[in-house]
Amino acid sequence: MLIPVMFAISILVFFIVRILPGDVISDILGIEQTPENRAILEKQFDFDKPVIQQYFLWVTKILKGDLGVSLRTGKPILPEFLQRFKVTFELTIVASVIAWIIAIPLGILSSLKRNSPSDFFIRIFGLLGVSVPNFAFATLLILALALGLSYYPPITWVDFTVNPLKNLEGIIWPALVLGSIMAGSVMRMTRSSMLEVLRQDFIKTVRAKGAGPRLVIFKHAFKNSMIPVITIIGMQMGALLGGTVVTEQIFALPGVGQMTLSAIFRRDYPIVQANILLLAGMYVLVNLLVDILYAVIDPRITVK
Repeated sequence: MLIPVMFAISILVFFIVRILPGDVISDILGIEQTPENRAILEKQFDFDKPVIQQYFLWVTKILKGDLGVSLRTGKPILPEFLQRFKVTFELTIVASVIAWIIAIPLGILSSLKRNSPSDFFIRIFGLLGVSVPNFAFATLLILALALGLSYYPPITWVDFTVNPLKNLEGIIWPALVLGSIMAGSVMRMTRSSMLEVLRQDFIKTVRAKGAGPRLVIFKHAFKNSMIPVITIIGMQMGALLGGTVVTEQIFALPGVGQMTLSAIFRRDYPIVQANILLLAGMYVLVNLLVDILYAVIDPRITVK
């Protein structure tokens, strides 16, 4: 389904961008707008052609690896996208690792201590994780650091290859925000999935055969409860790769989300189209990898 889904996304992205209010040609020309100058730019950007023809020209270039150029700068889109995607990808990986470290142990503990005080507090944490918006948590975190510790997160981005410590300082706070929000959903799913598996007959059989608690929990129960957990992890990683616009904006990260938002404000249609198409493709690809991973975890599932 990846190919037809991407085809449908390309149609939606192209035509929705075309019906947005505003005229980018007028914005570019400003006071120098004349019929002659306007005709030159329209021909340069293929705006003088019918919309259907514009779409097929765009798709043809995409299939050749050409994402087009910015209407504002005239520079190719792909190099800038790849440069900014490194930031978004690093943020996604670090946030996901933080979420897994927090959520999976808490989810397992909560399922084993069901209806106990510790289970109650863990469930409260999970509820906060799925309820608090990331922009609210980010703002509160910055205020707490500034007022409580007189520390301000850096507003300049440093690449990992240049200075790993400065890079970590810049990425850890937004990653902590996103990771904590992600952890709420993953923890709740881990808990509910573990509870369902622990009730099944094969767990009773394993225990009856004399298996120790660790063997029962980690080899049998946890492994068999991973399918729904991996599903929600894949969806969350796909969403993060799709651009964490607000978090990148708050922490001044030069990622894909910030690039796309800036392009929307400037009505730079080629950048908006290319970024949304590529990020949607990554989201679909992550879901494809999750589907394949099902067969690796559960031998009863086959890939055909």
